[in-house]
Amino acid sequence: MTSEELNIEFDEAVERVNSYKEPFPADFLLRLYAYYKKASNNYSRPSSSKPIINAFKTNALFQVKNISQEEAKQIYIDLVNNYFLYRK
Repeated sequence: MTSEELNIEFDEAVERVNSYKEPFPADFLLRLYAYYKKASNNYSRPSSSKPIINAFKTNALFQVKNISQEEAKQIYIDLVNNYFLYRK
């Protein structure tokens, strides 16, 4: 897959998540958050008003620190595709 194709698929996966109206499981959202931040090179600090949420987000970001931006995009795409494939 070319870089351009990866970017297109990533953008489509992000749009799919953003347009979904049902709530996602919290652990799934944390994984999406971490891979999205890594994929988009966004290293801003979590900004929730609740310290516990910031701690979970920071931990999720820490867990993806050693992967590349391209890997993060591909994993994000795979997570989204698998979620929608196996949801009921």
